[in-house]
Amino acid sequence: MKQRIIFAVIMSLLLSILMTFWVTWINLGWSSEFHLKWFNAFTLAWPVAAIIAFFVGPEIHKLSVKLSQ
Repeated sequence: MKQRIIFAVIMSLLLSILMTFWVTWINLGWSSEFHLKWFNAFTLAWPVAAIIAFFVGPEIHKLSVKLSQ
């Protein structure tokens, strides 16, 4: 359980940082409000991504094992 929580937190952190950065940049470009808008998007996305990763991660892992055989 501890490893599953740590995995969900780290994976969701990395994906939330990268995806919110990318989408914010696509929508705003390098504007003066970029960092504020990106940080707002990130703080909203990370908790949701962590919850999704925690609950859906094991099923995705099982699916990936089946698909790779």
